[in-house]
Amino acid sequence: MKLGAVIRSMGPAATAPTVLTCARAAEQAGLDEGWVVDHVAIPPDDAEGSQGIYLDPLTTLAWIAGGTERIHLGTAILNLPYRPPLPTAKAIATVQELSGGRLQLGVGVGWMRPEFKALGVDRSQRGRLSDEMLAFLEECFASDEVTAKGQAFLFKPRPEKPRIFVGGGSDAALARAVRFGDGWLPMGSDPGMLAPRIERLRELEKEAGRERLEVVAMGGLALHEPARASDQLAELAALGVTRFAQGLRYDEPGPFVEMTEALAGLRVGPR
Repeated sequence: MKLGAVIRSMGPAATAPTVLTCARAAEQAGLDEGWVVDHVAIPPDDAEGSQGIYLDPLTTLAWIAGGTERIHLGTAILNLPYRPPLPTAKAIATVQELSGGRLQLGVGVGWMRPEFKALGVDRSQRGRLSDEMLAFLEECFASDEVTAKGQAFLFKPRPEKPRIFVGGGSDAALARAVRFGDGWLPMGSDPGMLAPRIERLRELEKEAGRERLEVVAMGGLALHEPARASDQLAELAALGVTRFAQGLRYDEPGPFVEMTEALAGLRVGPR
């Protein structure tokens, strides 16, 4: 199982020194992955905890990529309907190219109504818009020449397509993962809660004739109890979870550094 951490790109922790210090700490601790979240337009009445401060995820990962060497970098998650397809595809390819192929793309359809309103996007169309974006990304990374709105253009640089992990817990999200993704990205670390949805994912895989997808779980382990945390990871691995990312609220790097060291000390299966 690969282990990672959520690097806070929001609130007081969303500063250049803190973000880079945390990313380097995760890399130095030996973690496999660092993930950042995505919001574009937080309304004032929903800003508790973040103060409405959110860094753009792809720009943040480009910053992290320039200051690290090995750790893989992920979005958890990039809300697809918020963004126009072509410029987004270009930004994704740019991060993948400049990071040396370290990008991992966690994607979702979004949920916050005020955010959709501020962006002028019809929330009821978020599933369709997400599917169109994912299909377009497939085209862009499959050929140097792509057509959009009747215009052919060169999609270069064209690095290897990032692995795509689809978020969301609904059947529609699972079906989207099977259709477009390399895996499913659920929130939560409770094996009992994840087991039924993973079972449903396997059913959909079988129906579609797809090979076994990865499962990237994001949640919180009781790292102050290493034996318990290791047992929980072992249970998740037995269910088919291949990657786990630990989340933590922090404003300064200290608590994050301690968390990465504790997490890296857990071992569940080959890494």
